[in-house]
Amino acid sequence: MSRILVVDDEKVIRSTLKEILEYEGHKVEEAEDGQKALDMVKENSYDAILCDIKMPKVDGMEFLSKMKMLEEEVPIIMISGHGSIETAVEATKQGAYAFLQKPPDLNQLVVTVRNACDKNILVIETKVLKRKVTKTREIIGDTLGVKKIKDTIAKVAPTDARVLITGENGTGKELVARWIHEQSNRSNGPMIEVNCAAIPSELIESELFGHEKGSFTSAYKQKIGKFEQATGGTLFLDEIGDMSLSAQAKVLRALQENKITRVGGDKDFSVDVRVVAATNKDLIKEIDMGNFRMDLYHRLSVILIHVPTLNERIDDIPLISEKFLIEICEDIGMSKKSFTPPALQELKKIKWTGNIRELRNVIERLVILSGAKITDTDVQMYANPAHSKIDESKKPTVYEMFDTLQDFKDFVEKKFIEEKLKKNGWNVARTAQEIDIQRSHLYNKIDRYRLSRADLD
Repeated sequence: MSRILVVDDEKVIRSTLKEILEYEGHKVEEAEDGQKALDMVKENSYDAILCDIKMPKVDGMEFLSKMKMLEEEVPIIMISGHGSIETAVEATKQGAYAFLQKPPDLNQLVVTVRNACDKNILVIETKVLKRKVTKTREIIGDTLGVKKIKDTIAKVAPTDARVLITGENGTGKELVARWIHEQSNRSNGPMIEVNCAAIPSELIESELFGHEKGSFTSAYKQKIGKFEQATGGTLFLDEIGDMSLSAQAKVLRALQENKITRVGGDKDFSVDVRVVAATNKDLIKEIDMGNFRMDLYHRLSVILIHVPTLNERIDDIPLISEKFLIEICEDIGMSKKSFTPPALQELKKIKWTGNIRELRNVIERLVILSGAKITDTDVQMYANPAHSKIDESKKPTVYEMFDTLQDFKDFVEKKFIEEKLKKNGWNVARTAQEIDIQRSHLYNKIDRYRLSRADLD
């Protein structure tokens, strides 16, 4: 069911368009002028907007211009009783999806709205797919630590200098490595990742350098290693502190000579690879304990970048949370939600042991379990459900669960129809007569609210 906003200063026009579109299965909301519509768009997401041109306060053309700055993807269909070719052309130039004259042809209106909604869905799906394919997200934050990381990346990325990234699990070390690659002269080449902690010590050398056929029991065919795969690009060695000492010795040789030898082979292969490594361990301590080679450490740490924990950059939490909120709503196809200011303050109070990764999981949980506005009470209830200490008396009332009158009316209407259908044994004709609406309208509402007899038994 698509969500449509109708913007027109004439109540009769709004009501007529709403009735037509609701009959087609859309959820429709109304605004009497452009300023009211802009306020609604900031709080809610819409699949399409129908907007009159001549209106008080903010007229249609001004609304269109401001919308393109605010939320460019939403298709806007302009409607006017004073339309002309010049007006239609100007609206199209400013980014309107379509232009319809009043009174609009019913079939043209329905088809145009349907196509606009389909276009909006495709735009969102494309954004989600691009994000999943590229994996490279923006480094978000204005705190001193994040600014230092961005400045360092800007200086280091264009060079071939090796970089060692340190920081706790979940802080975003992989994201820093990706940005180094994306902003380097090797960005057109591959970025090959190796999680050294996830590969058994007896297989790490084969994974990195490859092996020849028959070099060991399960070597049924020749394998090209990660160093060769990354030639011309970047090799990201994640959790390098967990690499075995024997593999460390071979990595050191590869860095010194830019050559590797496959396991079971005797031929050297030249490689042109930039190595970026990351670890959550203190490598100086690991060197003192004999677990890591000092000479390899110095080869890897030409440039050192430390990624601070989320608890060290709490002022970035609102920015990161807002970004995650938008992405998650798009990923799961849910209408736009928003945080109340107290909710963002509540997120800043949490001790984040899992850093950015944990924050994203919490935001996803809040998106799924909370209402249109995520409150501080929601954060207290769902951020850590196992330790929630919410006073039952402080839970939001039914009136506090909804931000708009229309959402509240929809909730009440749905409950009312549910109870009447249950009382009448799902007899639609009898229920329609009792609540004084046409049977066809009741069927539309049953479909709109996705009611079924199984839900009411």
